[in-house]
Amino acid sequence: MARKISIVVIMMLLALVSFHCRKKAAVKGVELEIKFSESPLSDYLITDIKYTWKTSSEFIKVSQDYNVFVHFWHKNNLILRDDHTPEFPTSQWESLKEYSYMRRIFIPRFIDEFDPEFEGEETLKISAGFFSPYDRTGESKRDVLVKKVKVLPPPPDTPEVIYEDGWYNHEINPESFLKEWRWTAKEARCIVDNPHRDALLVIKGGLNIDALDDQKVIFKINDLVLDEFIPKQSYFEKSFNIKKEMLGEGDEFILTFLTDKTFIPSKLIPGSTDERELGIQISSIYFR
Repeated sequence: MARKISIVVIMMLLALVSFHCRKKAAVKGVELEIKFSESPLSDYLITDIKYTWKTSSEFIKVSQDYNVFVHFWHKNNLILRDDHTPEFPTSQWESLKEYSYMRRIFIPRFIDEFDPEFEGEETLKISAGFFSPYDRTGESKRDVLVKKVKVLPPPPDTPEVIYEDGWYNHEINPESFLKEWRWTAKEARCIVDNPHRDALLVIKGGLNIDALDDQKVIFKINDLVLDEFIPKQSYFEKSFNIKKEMLGEGDEFILTFLTDKTFIPSKLIPGSTDERELGIQISSIYFR
């Protein structure tokens, strides 16, 4: 009886091994090259990644469209992920081909320059590969690339953004789309260091479209209107390439957020005691 059980166990193990081998064969003959648009890398950085997938003569055509996972690890902490669907469906890949595309990522602040063990740079481990979008077990996950990259602190001339008038306290909700934000009043201002060079400005935010219809949002640099728009959904992300001439000659400039409509939660939401006059949510301001 014991022998029969052993034979059954062995057969089950062989079946599992065969099953996993079939999964791995689905992406056999694939290599990945990752290049960043910025060098050297730092934390608190928006940068573009160029993904280049290369298939060899050993590549076996697959019938399924796989998703891509890209995980950035600092020690044991997952600080960033860029999971996505490749621009070219994997079911259409052929052998001896290259498939390239660009994506933008934000490397958050994670370096502690005051750590006694900090030696001027940190290391991120990047793991990337394929997984099935229909798999809830993680069994289809397959590493294609494991790579380490050096990351430095932001350069000393990285502009500082100081929240001045018209802002409410910082709020956090991990379950919401924005995760964290500050509400503005009808108008809110930031004082920003002038780097006296061209820079990238990225603003992420949101608004309560259930409370207000066709709410207009306006961004200004000093007295110059940078953008004016009516969001069609409850969140927005705007990116601007700012020319140094727009910032003036001073050591600082004013970044202003305005809206044409506000609401008071206690007057719209049953049971609310929130008497604040709310304009828009600003989740992050990136200027570098």
